[in-house]
Amino acid sequence: MGVPHHPPQEHPVSHPPPRRPDTRTLATVTHAAFFLLLGASLARFLLRHPGEPRTPWIIALSITLALLYVLGPASGVTPPPGPRRPAAAHPAPEAPAPPAPSPGRLLWLGLVVATWVVLVVLAPSFAWCAVPLFYTALRILPPRAAVVLVALLTVFVVTAQLQLATAFDPNLLLAPPAVAALATAVFVHTERQAQAQRALIDDLIRTRRELAATERREGTLAERQRLSMEIHDTLAQNLSSQRMLLQAADRTWDTDPATARAHVRTATGIAARGLAEARRLVHDLAPAELAGGAGLADALRALDAGPDVTVRFHLEGAPAPLPDRVQSALLRIAQGALANVREHSGARTAALTLSFLGDQVVLDVADDGHGFPEPATATSTATGTGTADPRTSAPARGHGLPAMRARVRQLGGTLTLESTPGEGTVLSAAVPLEPTG
Repeated sequence: MGVPHHPPQEHPVSHPPPRRPDTRTLATVTHAAFFLLLGASLARFLLRHPGEPRTPWIIALSITLALLYVLGPASGVTPPPGPRRPAAAHPAPEAPAPPAPSPGRLLWLGLVVATWVVLVVLAPSFAWCAVPLFYTALRILPPRAAVVLVALLTVFVVTAQLQLATAFDPNLLLAPPAVAALATAVFVHTERQAQAQRALIDDLIRTRRELAATERREGTLAERQRLSMEIHDTLAQNLSSQRMLLQAADRTWDTDPATARAHVRTATGIAARGLAEARRLVHDLAPAELAGGAGLADALRALDAGPDVTVRFHLEGAPAPLPDRVQSALLRIAQGALANVREHSGARTAALTLSFLGDQVVLDVADDGHGFPEPATATSTATGTGTADPRTSAPARGHGLPAMRARVRQLGGTLTLESTPGEGTVLSAAVPLEPTG
C-alpha cells in the first residue's frame, strides 16, 4: 500500500538539431545556383573569347573554384543553411552573441573569395557568381562581418561590370546593390524567423514538461489523500471499535464475564474484518464489502455501529447500477458517519437510507443522539465549503467530515449536515448520476 511509483523522468540530452527538409532544399538550391552561374559564366567566356591566351587560366581557375566550393560542404567546413546556433533550452532575455567562426571556415571562405576575385579580374562575366557567395558569407561570418564582406563583393561586382560595358548602363550600377540588399534582407529575415520559431518550440517543450510535472504532483497528492481517507474509514475505525469493545470488556470482566467475553468476540470479528480490509487495500484499494459482486445496498445493510447502537437500513426507489467509485465513496461515507454516531452522538439507533431519485443517488445517515448546537446546518458542495461538525473538530478527530466532503466533492455532489440539540443529527450525501439513455 502506498503512492503509485512514477519512473524517473529522463531529461533529453541536447543534440544539434537535425537538418530539416526546408534547410536541405535551401542548400540544394544554393549549390545548384552557384554551379549553374559558374558554368554559364565559363560558357559565355568561351563563346565570346575563343582562342584567347587566358582561356587555360580561366578554365583552371573555374575548376579550382568548383573544387573549393565542393570541398567546404564535403569536409563539414561550412555549416548547414539556417540558424548558425542552436536555441538554448532556457533562452535568456537577450540572445547570446554568435560563436566566432573557426579558422578552417575562414580559410576556406578566403580561398573561395580570392579565387573568385581573380576570375572576375580575368573575366568580369563571372561576377554573378557572387550571389551564392553572399549566402555562404552570411552563414559563416557574424552578421556585421558578413554585411561588410557582401558590401565589398558588391562594389567589386559593380566595378567589374562597368569595366566590361562599352557604354554607361545604370542597371550595372544599381542592379548588383539591389540584388545584394535583397539577398541579405531575405537571409536575415529567414534566420530571425527560424530563431523565433526555435525559441517558441523550446518554450512549448519547457511548458509541457512543467505541466507534466505539475500533473504528477497533483496526482501524487490526490492519491495520498485517497489513501488517507481509505485508511481512516477502514483500519482506523476498526481499531477504534476494537479499543472501545476491549475497554468495555475490561470494565465488566469481573462483574459480568459473559458480557465481557461477548465484547471480546465482537472485537475479534471486527479485527477479522479489518484484516480482510487491510489485505484488500494492499491488493487493489477496493472496499472488501463490495468484493465478489456485492452491491452497495447489501454492503450498507451489513454495516453496524457497535453493540450499543442499532442500525436499520432502508432502500427507496428503483435501484440503478452505480459506478464503482460512487459505491465505494458512499460506503466509506456511511462507515465514517456510523463511526461518528458510535463515538460522539450517544445515540441508541441509527438509520441508513439509500434513495435512487433518477438523476441522483442520496445516502442519509440519521441518529437519535444528543445532536449539537448552532450552527445547525453545514453544507459542503463541490467547492468544499461548510461548517464542520463540532464533534469532529477536535484535533484528534478532525479527519472524518473533511474526508466525507472530499469524497463527495470528487464526485461533484453535495454533503449536508443538519442537527438540533436533543433531536439527533442527519447527514445527507447526494451524488449526481450520469444519464444512461
